[in-house]
Amino acid sequence: MIFMKTILTALLLTGAVTAAHGVEASLSLTLGTDASADIQKRTVQYECGTGVPLTVDYINASPNFLALVNVPEETEKLVFASVVSGSGVRYVSGQWAWLTEGAEASLYDTTLGEDAPAVSTCSEASNAP
Repeated sequence: MIFMKTILTALLLTGAVTAAHGVEASLSLTLGTDASADIQKRTVQYECGTGVPLTVDYINASPNFLALVNVPEETEKLVFASVVSGSGVRYVSGQWAWLTEGAEASLYDTTLGEDAPAVSTCSEASNAP
């Protein structure tokens, strides 16, 4: 039996982003999956020692696991995809790696080398949404 593909869009997978020039832009993703897939969105706020909370949206639609992260060095929110990791969850987008384990998360710039320290080390905020 052939399963019908359903295109899931918009409200679940759309977020507003403020670009470097203060202009609001929209990030919209469309994810194709079968109609029986369970899709979950979770928003987590992290404290990274900068005084400005970092908000990350996690989109789980098996077999796709994504994180939308506002990397401070970038002008817009990036879409990270999960990859195999020894512990926790590792998400990657271009040169960036976002590693989560429990309530802790770290951002790495992979161009700095495999043994380079994290660019940011974060903890879930106690008043997370």
